[in-house]
Amino acid sequence: MTNAQTPAKLYYEDVQVGDSIPKLVKPALTHVQLVRYAGASGDFNPLHTDPKFGEMVGTGGIIAHGMLIMGFVGQLLSNYVGPTALRKFGARFRGMTRLDDVITCTGTITEKYEADGEGRIAGKVQAADQNGDVKVSGTFVAALPRRS
Repeated sequence: MTNAQTPAKLYYEDVQVGDSIPKLVKPALTHVQLVRYAGASGDFNPLHTDPKFGEMVGTGGIIAHGMLIMGFVGQLLSNYVGPTALRKFGARFRGMTRLDDVITCTGTITEKYEADGEGRIAGKVQAADQNGDVKVSGTFVAALPRRS
């Protein structure tokens, strides 16, 4: 279960600075999910798949790939603006994500403007665990269609 949805048509005129993006809550992270992501991404660092290695290097076990958590934020944005509207997306990795963490992705619109003949919105996004610890924070720009 991923809260995947077909985005409703979002128009530039309907978005206001300060609006919140509908949150995306991901199910608890599993070891199988991390192994599958390692295969899909080609990142087989044992820190993400081998609990004994995680203990040995001092992380207390395996940790999730940062890019997986960034991907969750990307899913939040794609759900909100649609798959072709994103113009920029950047993120910083802020903390380690562990097995059984439940990640909630949120965002806020911070700006509306015109660029290259498009109505654009910009905002801040983040992914945090069930304790409110931020794992990824970032910014985005998207182009939205106009009603007229």
